[in-house]
This record gives sequence, C-alpha cells and structure tokens, in this order.
Amino acid sequence: MKRVIVIGCPGAGKSTFASKLAAKTRLPLYYLDMIWHRADRTVIGRDEFDRQLDKLVNEDEWIIDGNYARTLPIRLVHCDTVYFFNIPLEECIEGAKSRLGRERVDMPWVDDEMDPEFLQWIMDFPRDVVPEIEHHLSDFDKTVVRFHSREEADEFIESLK
Repeated sequence: MKRVIVIGCPGAGKSTFASKLAAKTRLPLYYLDMIWHRADRTVIGRDEFDRQLDKLVNEDEWIIDGNYARTLPIRLVHCDTVYFFNIPLEECIEGAKSRLGRERVDMPWVDDEMDPEFLQWIMDFPRDVVPEIEHHLSDFDKTVVRFHSREEADEFIESLK
C-alpha cells in the first residue's frame, strides 16, 4: 500500500479516514478539494487541476482523498489500493451537517449552512455516482476495500500495525 485513493459520498467520513490512514502509514495525504477550491470560493481551471493531479499521481507514495469522478480512471491507473465509502445516505447527510461551522483540513473555507445544491448532490450520489464508481472498480484488479459504515473504517484503522 503505497498509492491509495479514498472515495465515496460527501459526509461519509473519507477525509477523517484518510487522515487516520496517513498517520498510521506515514504516506503523504492530498485532498482534491484543496487543489480544486480556492479560499475565495472560486475554483482553479480544469487544465490546472489536471496538471496538479498528474504531478501527484506520478509521485512514489500518496493518499489522495476525494471523488472527482472525471479523474477516477487516471487515479485508478496509478494507485494500488482503493478505499470506497459506500455508507447509508442518511449517515452521509448527517456527516455533512455535522461539519458545518467547523474548520476542516480538506476545505479552504468554513461553511456555516448547508448549500442546497451540495445537499442535492449528496442525495443524488447513490443514484448518479456510485454506479460509475462501481463500473470503474469492476475492471480494477488491485486492492479494493469497501466500507459500509464508519465503524468498519475505524475497525480497519485499528487493525493496522
């Protein structure tokens, strides 16, 4: 396990897991949201994002946290391990709500209220994004670990030496 991606619905616990995994493995951790988003709530261009991602995936070791489905095939080519959070939608919504008003290491700003478009994206994730993820993972012949609860993810982290 030297090149890892952590994917799944927003609010599922990906970033928390990635942080714990980085602490256990000493692998460098990168958050795609911190690359894409600027502190002023604008985003970088797609070409610049792709350049930065290309640079990351060509490093020797990393954990990359985030979905960005368009770039999933690129990350899958370079990674050796995938952690896929496919937990119940209600837990994801509650997870996203629980971080309102709190600083996060994976986003360059603090949200004080739930953005309706973001909430809708979370609600549509199981229908719109999970099938795409599963399609890409069906051809992936390396390690895939699926978590169906945060407790499973916590138990996994505790099992690492």
